[in-house]
Amino acid sequence: MAFQSGLSGLNAASQYLDVIGNNVANSSTVGFKQSRILFTDVYANSLNGSGASQVGIGTKVAAIEQDFTQGAISTTSNPLDIAVTGKGFFRLSDNGTLSYARNGQFHLDNAGFVVTAENLNVTGYTVDASGAIVAAAPAPMQVSNAQLPPTPTSSFRITLNLDSTKNPPSTAVFDETDPSSYNDSTSGSVIDSLGNSHVFTLFFVKTATPGQWDLHSSVDGTALANVDLGAGAGSPINLNFDTSGVLTTAMPIAGVGLTVGGGAVTPLNFRLDFSGTSQFGASFAVNSLVQDGFTSGRLAGFNVSATGIMIGNYTNGQSRNLGQFVLSNFSVPRGLTPLGGGRWGETSDSGMPVVAAPGSGELGAIQSSATENSNVDLTVELVNMITAQRVYQANAQTIKTQDQVLQTLVNLK
Repeated sequence: MAFQSGLSGLNAASQYLDVIGNNVANSSTVGFKQSRILFTDVYANSLNGSGASQVGIGTKVAAIEQDFTQGAISTTSNPLDIAVTGKGFFRLSDNGTLSYARNGQFHLDNAGFVVTAENLNVTGYTVDASGAIVAAAPAPMQVSNAQLPPTPTSSFRITLNLDSTKNPPSTAVFDETDPSSYNDSTSGSVIDSLGNSHVFTLFFVKTATPGQWDLHSSVDGTALANVDLGAGAGSPINLNFDTSGVLTTAMPIAGVGLTVGGGAVTPLNFRLDFSGTSQFGASFAVNSLVQDGFTSGRLAGFNVSATGIMIGNYTNGQSRNLGQFVLSNFSVPRGLTPLGGGRWGETSDSGMPVVAAPGSGELGAIQSSATENSNVDLTVELVNMITAQRVYQANAQTIKTQDQVLQTLVNLK
């Protein structure tokens, strides 16, 4: 019996060393989860049942399971290095075959797909034409290099102060080329349907009527006939203020149209809004100027938020959602089967995956430009290695001792 017990101990200690060796070998593997070995004792069955003084016949390995505790986070300079902080696995696709990983070292292939080092597709939610996330069935994530199309100006909002102490200009007839025919002016840019920028200039003329200013305008420095502020091409509109300097003209001014060329839609129509404009006894000042149009732009870079949304940054200063990473979680993660390459496969023991955006439910958040280190503690593993070595030596010693006892018995005469 001692031979069998010792032999089972040698086998168990050898497997223990295998597990420790695998942990040590992967101590620098991103996303690796250490394994631990579980032992159980072995007893022989007898026809009369087991007695109270029955001696066991050794040990065996009951299971080798992985420890899915969180690894430390290290920062990198690659925005597609992504670490999971908390529960969840990245969902990978190999031509439709799904697997799951904690290693978030991704890159773009030549078609713009987000892939792993083994060229497996990372799946997530896609976006519609406006950049809104479509939380439907996850699909391989792809970054499009298509230009962001231009958006023409639909609203032009300006807030300023007109100096109430000024007198009407000395020249009675307005002429945009004659500064003596207006009090103040400012300009901003507007965008047409082709993404071309145009200079929209505003001229303010104080009238003889208290609290009233005439507003004239031009586009790209051309004749006033190319501008309709809602009172007819080339005609000014009135900005009226009460005795407290508050604007009383209804805003916004609809029907503003600029005649533009270059093949763009003309006139360029938008709303002109002077809400918040005042007439105080202070110098002319523009407080804010905002218009909602923008030119076309190329993708200049991207970043990933804590909720997994990949946000593209374009050369025109705009940003647009490119997709959203998803995470999968299992009710029993230790029931997953290791597939190698830092990946696991679903089994009946693990349960069905719950797929959702990072940060939702029990799923953890993700961190861009970071990786999750292996959760192997080298100090603990080296101590375990010493213990396993001693266990192996002790079991070998029991076999040696049993051999000596048998040799003594054989030598009896």
